[in-house]
Amino acid sequence: MRLAATCICLSILVILHACRGESPTPVAAAEPSLAALLGANANDGFATATTPRDFEFPRDHGPHKAFRNEWWYVTGNLDGENGRRFGYELTLFRFALAPGAPSAESDWFTNQVYIGHFAISNIEDDEFVFHERVSRGATGLAGSQSQAPRVWLYDWNLRYRPDTGRTGSWQLHAQTDDALLDLSLDPTKPVVLQGVAGLSQKSADAANASYYYSMPRLKTAGTLRLGDEEFSVQGLSWLDREWSSSALSARQAGWDWFAVQLDDGTDLMFYQLRQTDGSIDEFSAGSLIKADGSVVPLTTDDVEIDVLDYWDSPLGGTYPHGWHIRVAKELLDLRVEPAMAAQELATFVRYWEGAVDVFGTRGANRITGRGYVELTGYATAGAVE
Repeated sequence: MRLAATCICLSILVILHACRGESPTPVAAAEPSLAALLGANANDGFATATTPRDFEFPRDHGPHKAFRNEWWYVTGNLDGENGRRFGYELTLFRFALAPGAPSAESDWFTNQVYIGHFAISNIEDDEFVFHERVSRGATGLAGSQSQAPRVWLYDWNLRYRPDTGRTGSWQLHAQTDDALLDLSLDPTKPVVLQGVAGLSQKSADAANASYYYSMPRLKTAGTLRLGDEEFSVQGLSWLDREWSSSALSARQAGWDWFAVQLDDGTDLMFYQLRQTDGSIDEFSAGSLIKADGSVVPLTTDDVEIDVLDYWDSPLGGTYPHGWHIRVAKELLDLRVEPAMAAQELATFVRYWEGAVDVFGTRGANRITGRGYVELTGYATAGAVE
């Protein structure tokens, strides 16, 4: 689940009203609330995810503009020369300010806003760099398309290669003054429809749901640059796609999202929704994807997660920092540890998103792996980089 940037969009909504050719009305700044911003009252006039749908690829790799928000999310663990290790994230978000097409026909008018987060974890040097970009979806600055699926934000882009078929390859490119990623992503497993045939229910309110699919194991190769150092890299990536118009209930405060790729070919995704009283929401869910691509749905009854340690952000706030995860029915017993501590993105809505290492057992056999974890709702808003 990649919902944090929806809150960021709403935090800057007044500024971006100019995208629709309207004069903004000054309002007092307020701390964004995940539940308030992503609740059912947010979907007026937009399409909603309330029943399973027929997915069609590659079309569904592109945008769904009848819905309020969606995201293209890629993370991965990469190995470079001389044993260098890196984690990365590129997430591109689309957010609609109003349903339907803009009232004026012009390249300068739009009701679409795009946000991007780009981060690299330099594990050996304990260095974390991240950048955020925001643009209206007009004049070619940012956009998304279904024909030859692609999403872009200035020179950050994720492009599906339509010549490679239903579950084909992607090209990823992102660069800033101090960092560059240029990667090819090739799936080794079929698309995984999360939830019930791709309908991911987030609360008892039928409107609080999304359409959600994953490409959990993408063989990755390309180029990474940090500063004046450039590396040829290879590894594994994970791609998530999700779109909705409402997602959280008033009782939900945040989530812990885990994506694990094990060395026996098994992949594990689980998101743990936290309620405002600290309890775990019954709508937390996930899936285990076996090496042959078959999928085992997971509920809160199937997965136990215990926090082993905590990390205090220098900006304020305390995050979980190490987990014990057990999936008894699949004989999985895992310890998940951050590859480095400081992997926090200090955007309007601060959150921790970072590379992790995995150790444990499956039955009588030892197992290792890598992955990514996202933690939201643990810290207050911060400044945008």
